[in-house]
Amino acid sequence: MAGRVATRFPCRSAALAVLTAGIAIAGAPHPAAAQAMRVREHVEVPRVVVDVRVVDRRGDPVMGLAPADFRALVDGAPAAVESAEWVAGTAPYAEGLTPEQAVAAGAQAAPPGRLVVLFFQSDFAQVRLAGLMQMKFRAIELLAKLQPADRVAVVSFDSHLRLRLDFTSDRASITAAIHRAILFGGEPGIAPGPFPSLAASFDAAAAARAASPEAGLLVTARALEALPGAKSLVFFGWGLGTKMGPWIWMGHSYGLAREALLRARVSVFAIDVTDADYHDLEVGLQQVAADTGGFYAKTNLFPGQAITRLEGALAGHYVLVLVRPEGPRGWHALTIALPGRTATVLAKPTFRD
Repeated sequence: MAGRVATRFPCRSAALAVLTAGIAIAGAPHPAAAQAMRVREHVEVPRVVVDVRVVDRRGDPVMGLAPADFRALVDGAPAAVESAEWVAGTAPYAEGLTPEQAVAAGAQAAPPGRLVVLFFQSDFAQVRLAGLMQMKFRAIELLAKLQPADRVAVVSFDSHLRLRLDFTSDRASITAAIHRAILFGGEPGIAPGPFPSLAASFDAAAAARAASPEAGLLVTARALEALPGAKSLVFFGWGLGTKMGPWIWMGHSYGLAREALLRARVSVFAIDVTDADYHDLEVGLQQVAADTGGFYAKTNLFPGQAITRLEGALAGHYVLVLVRPEGPRGWHALTIALPGRTATVLAKPTFRD
């Protein structure tokens, strides 16, 4: 029987920057000269920034799309797509947005290059170890496809979360950290590097207390919140959640991690290393990918296909600025589609303002 996900948090995701509506009221310059109060309303239309990846059937990125190509719905109501900017390896100012658009949408200027976190969930069980070893070498091969300005950080989870490497573009250091990541055992304290640094906001004490991979995701996500721009987290692992009867219980830590990942603009790409056609805890991996606008991929039969899909997703993304329809603040369902096109759209399914 396929596992079902049980959660007790709102099954919603978050887009990243929302401006709240405001009203400015002005009267006549001098009360004695005014015969009637003139009220002027100025409404700032709420805008939402959404990171969207579009890939074709082969997993290659689809570029050259314009705002008119996208269809956006917020709580089922049409939302105007104000702009759609493609962001590749370099990102001037605020990821392709003009300064005016960035200010209006609340987007911070991000550093050039992509920020990629490699998260390894270690395990010595044979059904998982073989796949983990294989994906270790695939991850090293992936480094050759990155741009010189791209930065990679490495974390791992065994009995608790461990920071293996701060963000760096040094391929030799990344390769060495990947080899260490699948082993049990600690790392010497990692001093924060230059901006952008994961170590600068990494809570080592919380990492030592993180007794589940969900808690490890939470610590990682909170550290990433300090850095602007979109980020990618590649989760090489064997499962999330706890099986309870027919359900997969994701737990409180996952609910917090999910919200932190969304605030940090992190898309999770879950690469399942288990040597099995199906297993219960894959449901949790599918959940985190769906919640954050990433994807889930198996590696037991065609491991190369998973990495090809990953390369396409990491190649770049669109930053959409949406005009949110009027309505109360809170959690909102979000749908992004490409009418008339046969392409896969990866985006967060909900947001909170």
